[in-house]
Amino acid sequence: MTEPNEQERRLGDLERELTLLSRHFIASRGPRIGQSLDRSAYVLLTRLETGEPLTLKELAHTFQADVSTINRQMSAMLRHGLVERIEATAKGGARTFRPTPLGLERLAADRAISRAGAARLIEAAGWSPERTQQFLTLMIEFNHGIEQLEGLAWDHGGGTGGSSPRTAG
Repeated sequence: MTEPNEQERRLGDLERELTLLSRHFIASRGPRIGQSLDRSAYVLLTRLETGEPLTLKELAHTFQADVSTINRQMSAMLRHGLVERIEATAKGGARTFRPTPLGLERLAADRAISRAGAARLIEAAGWSPERTQQFLTLMIEFNHGIEQLEGLAWDHGGGTGGSSPRTAG
C-alpha cells in the first residue's frame, strides 16, 4: 500500500473534522428535551420561512431528495399543523406549502436551543468574536462553493435566520 500524498492526507483530515463537527454540533444541543421538531421538519421549515411557498418538486430539488420523501415529510407536517397547503398556484397549477404560525413558533423555539448549543461550543473552544467570525466566513465560502457545484443558490439569511436554500433558475 502506498503512502497517502499531502492532498490525500489533507482530505482525510478534512473529512474527519467535518464528521466530528457535525457530531459535536448535534450533541451540543443536549437531549431533545424541549425540542419539538424532528430534523426533517426543522430543515424544511427553515427553508419555507424565508420565501415564497414552494411545491414538493421545488423542495425535492432544493434538498436533492425524492419527491416521495418530501411528500411523506410534508404530510406529517400538515398533520401536526406545521405547514399549510395552498391549492393551485401560478406554478403550473401545483399545490405549494408554507409554514403556519405554529410551525414558525416551534421552529423559533428549537432554533433557540440549537443556537445555545452553538454558543456552548464556541465558549468551550475559547474563541473570540473575531475568531468566530473568521470561521463563519470560511463556512459560508465553503457552502457557497458546494452550492455552485450542485447548481443551487442559497439565501443564507444575512444573519437573521439560518441557511435557507433557493433553487437555481
